[in-house]
Amino acid sequence: MTNLSLGDNNIGDEGAKALAAALRGNGVMTNLNLNSNNIRDEGAKAIGEALRVNGVLTSLNLQSNCIRYEGAAAIAEALQGNGVLTNLSLYGNSIRAEGAEA
Repeated sequence: MTNLSLGDNNIGDEGAKALAAALRGNGVMTNLNLNSNNIRDEGAKAIGEALRVNGVLTSLNLQSNCIRYEGAAAIAEALQGNGVLTNLSLYGNSIRAEGAEA
C-alpha cells in the first residue's frame, strides 16, 4: 500500500504514535493523510521521530489538528535529516510564529 488516508478519524496522539511506529519500518508508503484527527504535540513529536528514519514518505497531511509550537518544532528538526518528504501540510494548526520559525 502506497497511500493511506485516515482523515477525520479522531485517532489522537495514541493513534499517531502507533502510526509513527509503523512508519519507522515501512518501506513502501509514500502518501499519508492524517488531517482532522485531534493530533497534538505528543503525536507530532512521534511522527517527527519516524520521519528521521523513514526514507520513502513523500507526502504528509497533518491539516486541522491541534499541533502547536513543540510539535511543529519536532517535525521541522526531523526534516533536516529527511531528504524525501516533499509535501507537508500543517494548515489549520496552532503553530503560531514560533512554530513557523522552527
